[in-house]
Amino acid sequence: MMKKAVLTLLCVLAGFSATLFAQAKTDGPKFKFLNGETHDFGKVKKGPVAEHSFEFTNSGNQPLIIVDVKPSCSCTNVDWDKHPILPGQKGKITLGVKTSELTGVFNKGVYIQSNAIVPNGEKRYTIYLKGEAID
Repeated sequence: MMKKAVLTLLCVLAGFSATLFAQAKTDGPKFKFLNGETHDFGKVKKGPVAEHSFEFTNSGNQPLIIVDVKPSCSCTNVDWDKHPILPGQKGKITLGVKTSELTGVFNKGVYIQSNAIVPNGEKRYTIYLKGEAID
């Protein structure tokens, strides 16, 4: 009888924990990028800085705060909205790739450290720049 009571209690606690975990994953700020999470520059002439702004909406229910944006290499300049993005508001992250430092095909990740819910259990949000630097 005692084993049955303990087993029942464990099942109830497991169900309760799963409910809390599922709820925690849906509440909070969320990125919704307007034109996707990857920008393809295509072929770009080597030399000038190729710039692109990733525009997004906070589709969550709490203010979105971007703490830091780090490119995977020093060949990319970054700028982003430093103020909290309220639910439903738009923000942007602007990236500039120094094409003079690239040769051929490139694919660069840019890591966003924020309080946003990140898909697939990742620790940080990642957006991508790709293209081909030609002479």
